[in-house]
Amino acid sequence: MKWGELLRQVADEPVFRTGFLAGGAERLPALRLQLSRWVKAGKLIQLTKGLYTLAEPYRRLTPHPFVVANAMKKASYVSLQSALGYFGMIPEHVPMVTSVTTQRPARVETPLGRFLFRHIKRSWFSGYKHVDLGSGRKAFVATPEKALLDLVYLTPGADNYDFLAELRLQNLEGLDRDVLVQLARSSRSPKLRRAVKLIERLIDEEGGQVS
Repeated sequence: MKWGELLRQVADEPVFRTGFLAGGAERLPALRLQLSRWVKAGKLIQLTKGLYTLAEPYRRLTPHPFVVANAMKKASYVSLQSALGYFGMIPEHVPMVTSVTTQRPARVETPLGRFLFRHIKRSWFSGYKHVDLGSGRKAFVATPEKALLDLVYLTPGADNYDFLAELRLQNLEGLDRDVLVQLARSSRSPKLRRAVKLIERLIDEEGGQVS
């Protein structure tokens, strides 16, 4: 494969896999060797095994970190503090993209940022949507309600008023109480049911209501 041919195929792809380019199994060894050479030449950036993005100035679109996270593990969606920050639910900037996955947990360092994958069971793998990130980029991201409950689910002792208060949650009027209750009920987790009652208390406090 020539460099010009690669550019024609992936110019509009924020990230791409080796399999996207291969025309057959017999071409794979030569293709991998050529990709490795382009990585060494600074034309490509290898994010994980088999996953690449064009280096500047060859790329047309800067890969959004959420798109990169989705591509790293197919059975995953962005959640926890990353999703809460995206939806304006917490005030802090979140430097690492955190996702949940039914696959093995992992921590990945790349030139495009740091990525953390937390493991959850298949029965809890829900409550996410395909979010438009702009410029034609989309990624699977937890809803605000699921992101918050994923954080509780994965954090020991998180069904605690002090823990939830320390998150400094904001814009709580955007949370759907019915969705929170439904998620906690479907989880069959006493911990999540306790957490939802505390979250509802925080919502009431932010709204100036008596809990």
